[in-house]
Order: sequence, then structure tokens, then C-alpha cells
Amino acid sequence: MKNSIKSLPDNNGYFGKYGGQIIPPELKVIFDEIALAYEQAKNDPVFIAEYEDLLKNYVGRPSPLYHAKNLTKKLKGAQIYLKREDLNHTGAHKINHTLGEALLAKRMGKTKLLAETGAGQHGVALATAATLVGLDCEIHMGEIDVLKQHPNVVRMQLLGAKVVTVKSGGRCLKDAVDSAFGAFLEDPKNIFFGIGSIVGPHPFPMMVRYFQSIVGRETRSQILEQARILPNYLIACVGGGSNAIGLFHEFLDDDEVKMMIGVEPSGRSFKPGDHAATLTLGTPGSLHGMFTYLLQNEDGEPLPVHSIASGLDYPGVGPIHADLKDSGRVHYESISDKEALEAFLSLSKVEGIIPALESSHALAQAIKLAPKLGQDKIIIVNLSGRGDKDVDYVASLLDV
Repeated sequence: MKNSIKSLPDNNGYFGKYGGQIIPPELKVIFDEIALAYEQAKNDPVFIAEYEDLLKNYVGRPSPLYHAKNLTKKLKGAQIYLKREDLNHTGAHKINHTLGEALLAKRMGKTKLLAETGAGQHGVALATAATLVGLDCEIHMGEIDVLKQHPNVVRMQLLGAKVVTVKSGGRCLKDAVDSAFGAFLEDPKNIFFGIGSIVGPHPFPMMVRYFQSIVGRETRSQILEQARILPNYLIACVGGGSNAIGLFHEFLDDDEVKMMIGVEPSGRSFKPGDHAATLTLGTPGSLHGMFTYLLQNEDGEPLPVHSIASGLDYPGVGPIHADLKDSGRVHYESISDKEALEAFLSLSKVEGIIPALESSHALAQAIKLAPKLGQDKIIIVNLSGRGDKDVDYVASLLDV
């Protein structure tokens, strides 16, 4: 079972019963071209060498694995380690796959990179990658997130990207995806849709997983060097799910890793529109070209969602996570806005590290779990982004 989980998807892009290409026939041709180009590129030593050189000398990889001794001491339980993706160039894990997407787009002769963003980290990373390889860039962002994440809007504009403010629907991540898909349909031959997570039609869930798996490979090597054993628990936040699968994928076959936990936002409450706990309360359905778990009404329409973290307010989830939930290999929990904010403040004051609000959900889960475990146990949290982008918003919440 474990080997089949790691080897998915099948030739049609399905992870178990989730994924696929639920798109018009004319778009299937475009996405099949991307799939072929991706398979050729990842087997091309020249492409991989350029990508790995950029990861090392541009992004700054490997990112450190930090033993959070102060936090561990405070909680009096399991040893907590942080995979410091927040130290990457542009401030999050997103740069890992946007560089791959940008290099692939250039290889295919595309002229423009297009994407959605919620927290803005994917938008900043894609704009950065576009500038590096010499492509135009357009980022669609919900109006609510534009206001919450204004520093990232400025960064994207400074990098030369066109930022489109989406004022339709709930004005958040789902609506930004809808808007970006619409723009992509206008010129799919010349535009490369740099999807920001392991969501969307095949091959994007598979492709983004491949580029993000560097996180788990590094983590395995680093924890074996530092602790001489594999971790007992892995924890990461889940919106679409790219940072989580980046950490989890390398460890799926390891029985020593007792539990992998994906953490969703329970927001203000579990009332419709107050949360984005897709795997907790969702049901299978179709969204953005894939079949996956979805927060939906009885007509199959996506429900409004909310999270304190802009990067998590999405009514769907990557099909890989849907399959991992059904298989039981990964467990999914939820953390409220209040708990995430408390974890944000705690890490800042105890370790001198200001985390992204998205990552704070994973951190809050670790804070709840660690005191229940012995000091010989190890928890690794993917600190997927830094909190620079959230400082002004948190200050407004705290009335600072």
C-alpha cells in the first residue's frame, strides 16, 4: 500500500479516485503538452542541473532544520524541530516549485506566467522566478487578501508583475483561482498557468509535489545527522497542501514515522463560511479541474470559507491529500484562528522567529501535541513561511 501511495498518480492523473483532468477537450491538449514537457524536463540532466544550481545559489538551500530548544523546554515534552522554509529567498516554500514552473515555461516557449495567490507568497515567488528567466507575469489576488497582505502586493509590483485585484465572489483565494483560470483561457498557447499548490488538473499536483519534495529529502538527511533517528511526528499546515506534501512525501514508506498530521483552519467556528476545514467537513466533488474533497452546498457549489491565514482560505484541497486521508497514512486536524494567533506570538517571543500565520496552524498543533509525549519523541514542523507579510495585519488584530 505504501509503495502505491508514493508512486501515484496513474496515467490519467488520479491519486486513487481523486485528481484527473476535469477540463474542456481543448484545454486537455494544453495540459497534456505540459505533462509531456515536464516528464522530458525532469529526465534532462541539463534542466535538473540548472534547477538545482538555482536552489543552492539563488534560493539558499538547503534550508536549516532547527532544534527549537526554548519551545521544547517550555512545553516539557517532545523535542520540536522546525524545517526553516521561512529562510528561503522570498520567504516561503513556494520558490521551490515556482522556479521549476518558470524554467519549464521558458523551455516550452511560453511568454507569460500567470497565477493566483492568497497570502501573496506564491505570487511573490512566481514574480521573482519570472523576472529571473525573463517572462512576463500576472498575479490574481482576492480583494480581501490584497488588503491583508499589502506588503506582498508591493513586492510583486516591484518585481514587475501585474497584480489583478479580484472583487467578485468571496474576494479571496478561490475567487483568485477562478479569475486566473479565466485569464488563462484567453491565451493558453502562450501563457503558462503556474498553479500555486498541488491543486488543479493533472499534471500540476504531481509536478508541484516533485519540486516540493526537496523539503522532505533535506529533512530526512538533517534529522538523521542531528538526532540519529527518524522523527516520530511530522506536522504541516494544509490549504492546497504543497508545503505539507513537500515534507511528507519522502517519509510515506517509513513505519518509524508514527504519524503525519496536516493542519487545516477551523477559523472562527465550524459554521459554513467561518472556516476552511475541507478534509474535516468536506465531501468529494469537482473544483478547478480536479476531483477532490470540497466544502460545497447541496448543489455542488463551493461554500464561502475563512481563515486568519490568507493562504489557507480555500474550499478544496490537493487530490494527493484526499487520497492520503482515505488511506489513513496522513491524519488531518484543524486549528482555530485564535490558536494560530497564539502560536504566532509564542514562537516570536520564545524563539525569536516570527512565523507566517499559515505555518502557525502547524505550530499550534505541535504545541498541543508535544506535552502529551515523552522527551525522547521528535516532532518536525514545516515552518513553511515567515511572518513579515502578516505583521501589520496581526498588529491590527491586537490593536498595537
